[in-house]
Amino acid sequence: VQLQASGGGLVQAGGSLRLSCAASGSIRSINAMGWHRQGPGKQRELVATITSGGTTSYVDSVKGRFTISRDSAGNTFYLEMNSLKPEDTAVYYCNVNANTAIRLRQSYWGQGTLVTVSS
Repeated sequence: VQLQASGGGLVQAGGSLRLSCAASGSIRSINAMGWHRQGPGKQRELVATITSGGTTSYVDSVKGRFTISRDSAGNTFYLEMNSLKPEDTAVYYCNVNANTAIRLRQSYWGQGTLVTVSS
């Protein structure tokens, strides 16, 4: 299973970015998808998740500003980020919990995409 994240970049505070993550490989089904981030000098934190049933959750610091979604086929998901703040600056990693032919509920990670928010 491979995850390809894209969409990061440099944006001014108050701006918007949309991250994408495409999952490919021998996936039978995806249980949940999520975005994590790691800012400078900080620990990696979970930002948002979406389950196979469509239930979403967010860390408090991004509620009302970020939206996680997925496409109808189910293997690509997005993080729409609005009203960005300098403290959102981080490397963003996508993650899926997926079932393959030989493994159940395995976690897979994308390579990370850098989001930089200037003040």
